Amino acid sequence: MAARPVQIGETAVPTAREAARAIAEGRLTATALVEHCLARIDAVEDRVRAWVHVDRRGALAQAAALDAHRQSGRPTGPLHGVPVGIKDNIDVAGLPCERGVASEAGRTAGRDAEIVRRLRNAGAIILGKTVTTELAGYPPSVTRNPHDPARTPGGSSAGSAAAVAAGMVPLAVGSQTNGSVIRPASFCGIFGFKPSFGTIPRTGVMPNAPSLDHLGLMSRALEDLSLVELLAGADGADPDAHAAASPLAAVAASAAPARPAFAFVPGPAWDAEAEPATRDGFEQLAAALDAIVDPVPLAAVFDETLGHIRAIMAAEGARDLGHYLDRDPEGLGAPNRALIEEGRRISAADYLRARAAQAAMRAGLGEIFARYDAIITPATAGEAPPADSTGSPAFCSLWTLTGLPAVTLPLLTGPNGLPVGVQLVGAWRDDARLLRTARWIAGSLSDSLPDDVPGTPGTPSTPGTRTDTDRREET
Repeated sequence: MAARPVQIGETAVPTAREAARAIAEGRLTATALVEHCLARIDAVEDRVRAWVHVDRRGALAQAAALDAHRQSGRPTGPLHGVPVGIKDNIDVAGLPCERGVASEAGRTAGRDAEIVRRLRNAGAIILGKTVTTELAGYPPSVTRNPHDPARTPGGSSAGSAAAVAAGMVPLAVGSQTNGSVIRPASFCGIFGFKPSFGTIPRTGVMPNAPSLDHLGLMSRALEDLSLVELLAGADGADPDAHAAASPLAAVAASAAPARPAFAFVPGPAWDAEAEPATRDGFEQLAAALDAIVDPVPLAAVFDETLGHIRAIMAAEGARDLGHYLDRDPEGLGAPNRALIEEGRRISAADYLRARAAQAAMRAGLGEIFARYDAIITPATAGEAPPADSTGSPAFCSLWTLTGLPAVTLPLLTGPNGLPVGVQLVGAWRDDARLLRTARWIAGSLSDSLPDDVPGTPGTPSTPGTRTDTDRREET
């Protein structure tokens, strides 16, 4: 009996692993999947504005070559034929990489970043470049939240989150120096994963603050996040990239050996920033989980988290991004100008103090994981705010500063019906256990998860059209 062909819906594309399985089994072609992604982009991009450049001809050519490869009977990779969106601070050979800044207009990458090379080796199709905020920093971008165009998708991985949430692409890559994967995933109602610091090499990625910079994935399915396994491991060029840990996907898909226990850690922003609905939601979540959820207060030293991460971001940003200010001061938004100028005033003593605190905090948090499987905490203060802000990254800051793996699950809904993420944090370099625990939560709260993860807005009344030319808009 012939395998049943996959029927792609009128809106969202299949998840990455669903698509890869269907292509491998001959129930779907890479060409059909890319054509569907492009049709979805045509339908909603004018409303969402998630893409800087859609590589139509290139993606269709890649798909045709991959379909021919499979039909020849040769082996296929784990992402064979799956389209992926790449944030526009990450180099893709032959495509624009303008980093959200006007002075980089027309810049084209000469070679693939290491993460892109590994995606291609796994069979992925690079669909195009997604919008980043200016220099992957704070100023809002042109991208809008697919649930409500008056709201922000977050930053700085705005386009990656919005493209996945709007059903334009199964998988997208983002980067996080403070809260730039977890926050937009929360606001857009999708799954986001920032693995442990050093898991994915950053070679070919614009540096913001190398002591904090992470790469991560966004998807509409939790199981897709374990695809990080394909991207992990040292490359000999990124000094912070470490050897890949034990097989991540197999552990993440396995059953937990015992009922997990969670430490509820509000974090340093809870008192000042958590919205009432978020507080209520976490109370209800703790009551709904068939597990231990213990409030665990942090020592007073953790109150300095936001100051320490700001000092490192400013000092390292001044070093690595200061040339943008020198070259074109008026070409940068006020937040980036202020951060670079602040970084130039930071003393060596203050910078080194922040770096020492970074290591000490990671060690201190390690004690929690001797007793608990994961930390549970908000991903954001609440729902996505208006589009003139990217929202506060404060609920992500501690976990980025310490380099711990973090995942956000679209489990809560705010007072306006918009998604709010639940963030789980694991021990450093124990990413597989974290994803296994996240899977346990998703299973135990399956009635709380929608059948189709939020983020597929209705088609606008006047569908947009796309061409092969670049979208070049200042962000």
